[in-house]
Amino acid sequence: MGASAVLKLQKVGFTAEQVEALADFMDTQAASKADLLKETSTIRSDLAATTAELKAEIADVKAELKAEIAEVRTSIELVKASMELLRRDLTIKLGGMLVVAVGILLTAIRYLPHP
Repeated sequence: MGASAVLKLQKVGFTAEQVEALADFMDTQAASKADLLKETSTIRSDLAATTAELKAEIADVKAELKAEIAEVRTSIELVKASMELLRRDLTIKLGGMLVVAVGILLTAIRYLPHP
């Protein structure tokens, strides 16, 4: 506590003992500029470490998402291929049924009595 602060306190009615007690309290309880700079430095280093951790976690999540997207795309391609095979098989079966139906109709027409 500075001399001007002591004089101001004494002018408003503080005794010398009160001023000394207040000065001792302020010295032990109040943070100095050096204390504040030290804590600021600690907070900044903690923040930098946390930022690095978050960046690493974000990179991991991005990699996982890319892998999952690749799996989904592969699954979609497999489904497309299966759908194409199913379409082809259905076309072949429908064509075969059409050929059989036409054959049955032609046979039926041949054996029907003519008027």
